[in-house]
Amino acid sequence: MTQSIDEPLVRAHILVFGHVQGVGFRAFATRTATRLKLVGGVRNLDDGRVELDVEGKRTMIEILVCELKTGPPTSRVTKIETEWHAAIGQHSYFSIWH
Repeated sequence: MTQSIDEPLVRAHILVFGHVQGVGFRAFATRTATRLKLVGGVRNLDDGRVELDVEGKRTMIEILVCELKTGPPTSRVTKIETEWHAAIGQHSYFSIWH
């Protein structure tokens, strides 16, 4: 996958399903997103899913989604839903939201 230097920034809303809470998934997502130079955040939802709101280059977000499919060793991801949007520039780093 080639990446253009001038690639526009986009935003993705990502929902991760499966055994993804209590296994270090948010920390894994934060480390991965930070390494990929993405901004936004991640949180646990009351229904057991993990939610991410992330901005950056689409190719980097696509890599993040691929890595989320595996997750940390004790997780078990069954499904990921991704919605793409225009970037809004509201974040300057990636963090865990509580």
